[in-house]
Amino acid sequence: MNHTQPLTLLVCALGGEGGGVLTEWLVETARHAGYAAQSTSIPGVAQRTGATTYYIEVFPVPLAQLGGRRPVFSLSPVPGALDAIVSSELLETARQIGNGMSAPQRTLVISSSARVFTTAERMEPGDGRADAQRLLDVVKAFSREHHVFDMNAVAREAGTVVSAVMLGAVAGSGLFPFPREAYEQVVRGGGKAAAPEKLGRMAAASLRGFAAAFDAVHAPRAQAAFVSGVLAADGSDAPPPPRALPAALAQRFPPAVHDMLALGHARVADYQDAAYAALYADRLAKVLEAERAADPSGAQGFAITRETARWLALWMAFDDIVRVAALKARASRAERVRAEVRAGEEDIVKVYDHFKPGSAEFAALLPPSLARRVTGWDRRRQARGREPWALPLQVGSHSIAGMGALRLLASLKWLRRRGSRFADEQALIERWLAAVERGTREGWALGRELALCGRLIKGYGSTNERGKHNLLHVIDELAVRSGLPAPARAEAIAAAREAALADEGGKALDAALVRHGAAPRPVQAQPIRWMKRPPPVKA
Repeated sequence: MNHTQPLTLLVCALGGEGGGVLTEWLVETARHAGYAAQSTSIPGVAQRTGATTYYIEVFPVPLAQLGGRRPVFSLSPVPGALDAIVSSELLETARQIGNGMSAPQRTLVISSSARVFTTAERMEPGDGRADAQRLLDVVKAFSREHHVFDMNAVAREAGTVVSAVMLGAVAGSGLFPFPREAYEQVVRGGGKAAAPEKLGRMAAASLRGFAAAFDAVHAPRAQAAFVSGVLAADGSDAPPPPRALPAALAQRFPPAVHDMLALGHARVADYQDAAYAALYADRLAKVLEAERAADPSGAQGFAITRETARWLALWMAFDDIVRVAALKARASRAERVRAEVRAGEEDIVKVYDHFKPGSAEFAALLPPSLARRVTGWDRRRQARGREPWALPLQVGSHSIAGMGALRLLASLKWLRRRGSRFADEQALIERWLAAVERGTREGWALGRELALCGRLIKGYGSTNERGKHNLLHVIDELAVRSGLPAPARAEAIAAAREAALADEGGKALDAALVRHGAAPRPVQAQPIRWMKRPPPVKA
């Protein structure tokens, strides 16, 4: 250790994670242990769009040994000159490394493997998530030592905030010359804003999180277990064992499909009933039959059936007001909310759910004839320049009346089958499956690309409608009407699908369609809404 230079630490935390509290803890620990320390902060943008970074310097020689001299500290970190970085989010860790903050021969990096997705990642119609394994590779390549584990999971299990976990990780790393007891003593002091009656409970939870993180970093075996767990979660290790399938289903489908089939079958059964789950299996069996005809030896691992199992389950369990009510009324949801806000047994938690169902949501549960009248009425309103009709609702799911309303709405599963949307969705599902079966018999690659087009169906409202419109247009123009051979059609469908997922506006999809000799999507009519000019402001 260089006794003439301060030890430097960069703390990176997102909004609301207690980075400021962590910094105060570290500075107080240093001062109580008899060391000089200083901290500065650089505020970031709100929540996920940026992190607040805190820079801490601690002189490694006790003040008592300096003979009255005082160290001079810097106000900001110097890229490549940091002794350690601790971060509560994996992408933020990689961002700081990209800024040159970490030196491979000098910097210790402690990071959470948890992700909070950026706005850019969420905006992607497809899978816009950054590759977690690549982020981990960056951490490994640009650090002299690294410790990566899920800090959020540790915090949840301990019932505390992630700042306490980060403190334990810093303590366990041995970066600063403080004993463990010095850190724990500061934590026991509680936060300044805490009510006196809550200090004991909050401190106990913080100490639990501190201890778990300390052990994860300090003990080599525990640290290795955490890292291997992260790698497995990111897909670099073997997948978890599949759920047990009913024996009859296990016999009908090859083992390569069992894991995806088990998840899909359970989801559809939970969504509606056993008969609906049986329909799911029957539909998938037809696709399997077509794939076996195209690939009798199963050399491709029954990839078409696997992908169809995934996207078919998601489509058949489409979101509607009955499904939303059922999810919000579950006891597991209330338990999760209480855990997230770290409520004690004596605490009262009030939860208000906001709904804004429109005419389409109500019409979905009506017979087709009545549904057409309701949606037609709303279209005529919009044609006159009015806003789409919607009913804003606020439901207190913590109350008897609110929970009773949610349970009542969730019990209307039987009505779903009689509704207009259920019939419409089943018809569209059959069109997609017919295209997959037909394409598979023409060529395995063509069938696989058509099965992957199930990715286009996602979300709800206008996003869901746009995805179905895009899917049907791709099927009609590139799978049915196209005169290209099967391999060329497979290539065209893949290009069109990726273009649709990359551009929500649809310009990239239209360009891909035209490039492969297909017609672009027809222009959708949009109502013109006239707005009243606000009265002029009097001087």
